[in-house]
Amino acid sequence: QVQRNQRAVMPLLAKNLILFKAGWLACVLGAANGMPWLGPLADLGIAAEHLRSAKAPIEELKLLVLAAAIGTVWESALVATNLLDYGTGSSLAPYWIIAMWVLFATTLNIGMNWLKRHWIIAMIAGGVGGPLAFFSGSKAGAVTFVEGTNSLIAIGIGWALLLPVLVIASKRLNGHSDSVPLSLQRA
Repeated sequence: QVQRNQRAVMPLLAKNLILFKAGWLACVLGAANGMPWLGPLADLGIAAEHLRSAKAPIEELKLLVLAAAIGTVWESALVATNLLDYGTGSSLAPYWIIAMWVLFATTLNIGMNWLKRHWIIAMIAGGVGGPLAFFSGSKAGAVTFVEGTNSLIAIGIGWALLLPVLVIASKRLNGHSDSVPLSLQRA
């Protein structure tokens, strides 16, 4: 039974993570190359497909909107405090980075479902993964760390706190609850 469930779920997991990576690249490379609209356009299609495949799309939509709101506040705070510069001349976060928060939220109930095992796991993953993702984005030219290491530390602390919040929200707002069997969530 578990093997049959694994075979059924693996294409969903692979699709979710591949679409996330494609959307992430579209956002970062689009922003770095003067086409900031490219990523959000790709992410819109990815989010639409994610909602289409959900058993409870309204719950998933609530999660995506929550992630966008959290991302808007957090990223704008990083810009306003002069820790990050997206090259827009604004003290608000650019729309393409908010699209990335929505994109990331599409993984919480599928590809990143393993983060729900314990909030400490989510905290560690956020504290390490957040700065690594931003570091990659800076190397591509999409963002500048105004305060160098201090910017990365702030990002790490923020993601270490915000990812568990999103994970807790994803437990309640799970439109894909039957998509990833519990037997695989504990694997």
